[in-house]
Amino acid sequence: MKKIIPVIITSFLFTACSKSFIELNPISTVSSDVLYKTDKDYQDAVVGIYNGLRSPYQSFWQYGDLRADDTKHDPANGLELIRIDNFTMDNDDAVLRNSWRDYYNIINRANTVLTNIEKADTAIVKNKARHIGEAKFLRALAYFDLVRIFGDVPMITSGTTIEDAYKTGREKVDKIYDEVIISDLMDAENKLPLSYTGTNVGRATKGAAKALLGRVYLTRKDFIKAEAKLKEVTTMGYALLKNFNDLFDYNKNEHHTEYIFDIEYLDGGLGLGSNFTNTFTLEFQFGGKPLVDELAKIYGILPGAQGGSAGNPTAGLFAAFDSTDLRKDITVAKGVIGLNGTFIPLSTTGVTSFTKKYMGPLKANGDSKANWKVIRYADVLLMYAEALNENGKTTEALTLLNQVRTRAGLQGVTNLTQNDTREKIYQERRFELYLEGHRWFDLVRTGRALSVMSPFGMKPYMTVFPIPLRQIELINNRSIFPQNPGYE
Repeated sequence: MKKIIPVIITSFLFTACSKSFIELNPISTVSSDVLYKTDKDYQDAVVGIYNGLRSPYQSFWQYGDLRADDTKHDPANGLELIRIDNFTMDNDDAVLRNSWRDYYNIINRANTVLTNIEKADTAIVKNKARHIGEAKFLRALAYFDLVRIFGDVPMITSGTTIEDAYKTGREKVDKIYDEVIISDLMDAENKLPLSYTGTNVGRATKGAAKALLGRVYLTRKDFIKAEAKLKEVTTMGYALLKNFNDLFDYNKNEHHTEYIFDIEYLDGGLGLGSNFTNTFTLEFQFGGKPLVDELAKIYGILPGAQGGSAGNPTAGLFAAFDSTDLRKDITVAKGVIGLNGTFIPLSTTGVTSFTKKYMGPLKANGDSKANWKVIRYADVLLMYAEALNENGKTTEALTLLNQVRTRAGLQGVTNLTQNDTREKIYQERRFELYLEGHRWFDLVRTGRALSVMSPFGMKPYMTVFPIPLRQIELINNRSIFPQNPGYE
């Protein structure tokens, strides 16, 4: 998949339109007839959908992590990041506008493929079923993120005219789950292959569709279906890596036994990499020059790379870690052992700990090959354990929980009550999945967001983010397109 990404540079140029609404451009039958003929045409078009994911996931941590209690923004600059961190977001903040635009761009591309492929001849488009499966998986993922971030949103499943787009209101979350997200994933899991080879590695698989569907069921508190679906994933050959740190060693293959689905980025100075290394690398004034220089040497980071000092763990998360936890040093580090064997600590200015999860070779600023892990097997095990426990199968849940704990060098836990097991699973997700986009959504879906986050400024209505002001003004009809309560 990393090798096929360059074709996206020319993909979907036909979707440009001088006047658009939430990136819902009308389908042109002329351009569609020209572009959609062969199997390769559809394969390239689907790559264009994947490409659309790269932009919103560069900032996904702001929703999934910075909004929550385990991540903080230390620099005094970055006003929008500060506002996300302390619950004072402006409904016209760029991250909101960009995410809305980017996700609907993905949805528009998926809709275009799905509309045109209906009439495709399988004798010519030999991978028709797979293309449909990929497009539906990606559309479901986009809608899943949208409803978790914004709540009710427009539900668009086909091409639309500009005139109709201006009349399209926000649809209820439950309807979007039932008629798009779950339906798409169920179809995708039947159509997608178990795996890929060669340059196709990185595309959505049957396991990715099942795992995401399991997460959807868990989010909706449908624990019976979540248990059944996540159990299926555990029978598909996935396995935890022996060493947790290998998950974040970008000199190694990211498509390993624990990999299920990533947002793919490519290094090499082509502008197709991620910004994660830059974003989460310490600046001199926070880490101290000796530490930052040594980290650059160890990880092969471009000398003088623009560090963002973002995504730093809170003191509370650091304190919660067991001192014997093998994940602690890479997740909430206090320093680094230099190439000469000497420990170099953080400076005492501002930052209390930092993460090494996204440090890797960096040849050009903003061009890291570090992927964003949407779903990995440890996440599946913990979700499966949670579903089992909620279904009264606590002993089975502890067995799965202990697989993750054992890999982290911790002792297994036994003979816990259902309530205690629930808390252990929640806690384990904090340690295992830090800065991977889960903490905030875990707090919301389990009903703990307000109790945990009210000391940080959260109000009851803030379980969702504000609708971008630009969208409210474009429709200018509060009866079909209102702002989320509390953000008016």
